[in-house]
Amino acid sequence: MDTFTTFLTTHHLTGILIGFCTFLIIGFFHPIVVKSEYHFGVKCWWIFLLLGIACAVAAIWVHNVFFSSLLGVCAFSSFWSILEIFQQRERVNKGWFPKKQPK
Repeated sequence: MDTFTTFLTTHHLTGILIGFCTFLIIGFFHPIVVKSEYHFGVKCWWIFLLLGIACAVAAIWVHNVFFSSLLGVCAFSSFWSILEIFQQRERVNKGWFPKKQPK
């Protein structure tokens, strides 16, 4: 075990730190979905799919429980963003978010 993992385990901080990082990752993805839909529309959904697959594969290969968990959270946040980007289009159509004006 490395010193970081040992420290987290010794002080029983692994769960709380994973929870905090999960909160940050989910909060990070929300503005990315909004900006992606604004600039590219829903046609960029496949980028979230590729990112999710890459993070899921990496989570399997990483042996450290902490980092593997964060990669898993990132993977499923990416997969969830595919749904969110289509829902964001609906929110834009309802006028809740601004629509990009053609130049």
